[in-house]
Amino acid sequence: MTHRIAPRTVVEAFLPDVGEARLADVYDTARLAGLADQPVRLAIRRLVAGGDVVQVGRGRAGTLRLTGEGRRRLRRDRQGVALASAQDAGEAPWDGRWRMIAVSVPERERAVRDALRRDLGDLGAVAVSTGLYVSPHDLLDALRDDAGPYLSTATTDDLAVRGTTDPLEIAELLWPHRPTVAAYATVDEALRADAADTTSPDVVRQLRLADALERALRDDPLLPPELRGDPWPPARSRAAWARRWESLRSDGGNLVYGDW
Repeated sequence: MTHRIAPRTVVEAFLPDVGEARLADVYDTARLAGLADQPVRLAIRRLVAGGDVVQVGRGRAGTLRLTGEGRRRLRRDRQGVALASAQDAGEAPWDGRWRMIAVSVPERERAVRDALRRDLGDLGAVAVSTGLYVSPHDLLDALRDDAGPYLSTATTDDLAVRGTTDPLEIAELLWPHRPTVAAYATVDEALRADAADTTSPDVVRQLRLADALERALRDDPLLPPELRGDPWPPARSRAAWARRWESLRSDGGNLVYGDW
């Protein structure tokens, strides 16, 4: 059974980096995807309450535009897809160095501390000690602009975690492969469903594929291929996804996701 597209996916698909999205387009497309107006309105309210978008006007005559924070978050999400694509193409080799980030925030600024920890987790970093995170990627540019005063950083090619020094063993210890592989079952299911779909508009098929990939990427730290097995099942799933996506684009798909 094909999973239902998340209303938030429909909304974000129409949000340009600069400019406005017409709510009429959002609601019309959501209806094509089988979504009623109410869950879409709720998704918009949550985005507004979270500081990601600003709504001007009401109902179908209104518009949405990204805030600075919303633009940063959405860019980060889309950069994750770009990183996965580059890794699969062999264009993002690992330099063999680990990035360490220590977070030190006064207790009176607990909200800042919690936000930084949440951002690091979302970016795939793992805490190896209280307030000390590690990642094979340089994450500083993806963190909020005001993070600098709370961070201390270092880079090393000589890392030991709980007595383990081999990079592949460290990767498996901190980022076990099984949950990541399992996350791509959603992508594989979406591809099978799309192959059997001969009636849905291309825009709906695009949304289903985008939603499935987003779900998978939430549980994928996107470790460099050098730290994963070969062959790597998620890379195979993403390659099949990309072929299907390009096929839909060539048929006239024009969502914001089309530049992924």
